Amino acid sequence: MNDINESIEELISAQYPNITGLIATGCGKVALEHFSPGFSDQTPIHLSSVTKSITSMLFGIALEQGYIQSVEQRVLDFFPDYVLKRGERTLPQLRLKHLLSMTAPYKFRSEPYTRVYSSYDWTAASLDLLGGKGKIGQFKYTTPALHVLSGVLSNATGQTVADYANQELFAPLGIAPVKNITLNDRQQHLEFIRGAPERGWVTDPCGTNTPGWGLVLSTSDLVKLASLYLGNGFWDRQRLVSSAWIQQSTSEQSRFGERRYGFLWWVMHETEHNGYCALGDGGNALFVSPKHEVVVAITSRFVPRPKDRVTLFTEYLLPFLMGTRLG
Repeated sequence: MNDINESIEELISAQYPNITGLIATGCGKVALEHFSPGFSDQTPIHLSSVTKSITSMLFGIALEQGYIQSVEQRVLDFFPDYVLKRGERTLPQLRLKHLLSMTAPYKFRSEPYTRVYSSYDWTAASLDLLGGKGKIGQFKYTTPALHVLSGVLSNATGQTVADYANQELFAPLGIAPVKNITLNDRQQHLEFIRGAPERGWVTDPCGTNTPGWGLVLSTSDLVKLASLYLGNGFWDRQRLVSSAWIQQSTSEQSRFGERRYGFLWWVMHETEHNGYCALGDGGNALFVSPKHEVVVAITSRFVPRPKDRVTLFTEYLLPFLMGTRLG
C-alpha cells in the first residue's frame, strides 16, 4: 500500500505541480495527504469558484432558519428599492433558483467582469446586468452577475455574508473566522489572485462579500466543509444544513451539454462515480462521493489552464481510495 501511496504522490508532483495541498479521506479517515514545500493543511489559499459551493451551503442554512422562504422567491423581493430599467421585463420574473442554477440570462455575450468590478456597488451593477432579451432556463455560467446572491443573503439575514458564515457555518465546524478583504485597484486584485496572504473573504467597496470567488480558506477547512455534506448536514451531532437542501443542491437542476449543475455545485451522477464537486480557477477543487464515503479537497496556486482535476479524481484518487478500503 505504501508503494501505491508513493506512486500517487509522484503522479501529483509530476503532472499537477501547482497543487499546494491535497487531503483525501475514506470513511472519515485520512488516506492521503500531499503538500508542496512551504505549504501545510493550514495554509490559506484563494479558493476561486469553490466559493460558489460554500455560498450554496449558506443558502441552505438561511432557508432552514426561515430567512429565505423558498428558491421560488423572486430575486427582486429582496431589493424593494431597486428601480427597473425602462423596458425590462425579464428581471421581475427571475427566481432565486435561476441564479443558483446558472439559468438566469444577462445582457452580455461574455461575463462582464470590468463593468461590475469597476463599479462601487457590485450588487446594483449585477442587478442591472440581469434580464434583457435572454431566455430564462438556459444555462449561462457567470461569476460577476452572481454577486446578487450576496445581496440576497445580506438583506435576508441582516448580516454580511462573512459574518453569517463565521457564525452559522465556520464556528460550529471549528474553522477560524474570516475577515473582510478589500481590493482597491487592479494591481491588488492581480496580487490577490496570484497568492492570497491571509484567510478572509473579498468584499466590494460597499462591504458586500463576493459569492462566486474571493474566499480564502485552507485545505483542512475544505475537508471539514465537505465532510459536513458527507454526514448529511450533521457535525458533532448538530445539524447545520438540512438533508433536503443537500439533496436538492447537489442534484441536477440544469445542464450545459453533458455537464450537470445543481445549485452552485457540479453534479457527477455517472453510475460509477455518483457524487458532486466544486471547481475553481487554478485547479482548486472539492469532491464528495456519498456512495463511496469519499472526500477529496485540493488547493492550488493559480495557473491558467491547469490540468483537469476531475480526471485526477475519477481515474486516480477514487480508485486509490477504494483500494485502500479493500486493502
